[in-house]
Amino acid sequence: MKAAPIGSPVPLWRFPPETLGLACDEVHVWRASLDQQTPSQIQSFLDNLSEDEQARAERFHFEGDREHFVVARGVLRAILGNYLNRAPECLSFCYSSHGKPVLAGESGKDAIRFSVSHSHGVALYAVTRGREVGIDLERIRFDLPVAEIAERFFSPREVAMLRALPTGVQQQAFFRCWTCKEAYIKARGEGLSLPLDQFDVSLVPGEPAAVLGTRPDSSEASRWSLQELTSAPGYAAALAVEGHHWRLTCWQWPDPRRQSV
Repeated sequence: MKAAPIGSPVPLWRFPPETLGLACDEVHVWRASLDQQTPSQIQSFLDNLSEDEQARAERFHFEGDREHFVVARGVLRAILGNYLNRAPECLSFCYSSHGKPVLAGESGKDAIRFSVSHSHGVALYAVTRGREVGIDLERIRFDLPVAEIAERFFSPREVAMLRALPTGVQQQAFFRCWTCKEAYIKARGEGLSLPLDQFDVSLVPGEPAAVLGTRPDSSEASRWSLQELTSAPGYAAALAVEGHHWRLTCWQWPDPRRQSV
């Protein structure tokens, strides 16, 4: 199956082929449900986690949140293990000073990079080689005072763009902006040390997603690509990728034809 070039409509979510490759000019995004897992499947995912991941799981107060964390990490390990031809339980992660996870031992220009986001039972995973990547997923809420939140967190340019839109589309535009900004921050790997109002992203529905401006270094914007994703009804999602001229393919997990990824 041909991957879609950047800027084209997001392709359908498809089941992966038997042999899955990942070239340096490709970005793969996986979609998975964190619900509808049997107790045995959840236990299998838990058994594949490291001791520190299991400890994190135990700190969740609500059982549903704990299970979502276990499944999200378990699916991540299964997906990455498939690219690396390694058992999921054999993977190790390390973390940057701002908490961004990376695969231990993966270095060099062709190293696997990934990003994860999940919200209310749906998870997205972005995987690529040799370039940074970030992904964000949010369930759209209609009870939020989006104008007030934008005034607090968005840049003046983004606030002006939001105000100029008809009231009926401002909620959608807000979540489009929010996911683009979060995906960009994740790709940069700087966490909250990168203020949300120090860069501008597009938010007008129907227009191509893009990093419009960065401060204090205005040239930083040209280093990044943004892609809006259609993940599931009632959700907004965005992908940020270092560089340009890459191709996007979207996969559905799990493939019912196979026992694993």
